[in-house]
Amino acid sequence: MRKEVEKMSIIIKPIVTEKMTGLEKLSRYGFRVSKNANKIEIKKAIEDMYNVTVVSVNTMQVKGKNKSRYTKTGVIKGTTASYKKAIVTVKEGEVIDFYSNN
Repeated sequence: MRKEVEKMSIIIKPIVTEKMTGLEKLSRYGFRVSKNANKIEIKKAIEDMYNVTVVSVNTMQVKGKNKSRYTKTGVIKGTTASYKKAIVTVKEGEVIDFYSNN
């Protein structure tokens, strides 16, 4: 039970966007991960959760975007949260299915 909670705290959620879906043809998948997770922890968590062989892990820090909105009371300014993103390459022929009900 503790290991499962630990894995879920490393992998926050998969990134399902048009750009990331295009990378799935190259056996590459995107995940939003914990800011203090390293590549080795990410690799182990993905392999345990999805039963695939991870070839490589690339990580990047995504900076939050500035947002502003005009309202009756004036301009509201803020930023979206910054986060860490991991691009995981799995072994040729293996797939990760985000849409299965397992």
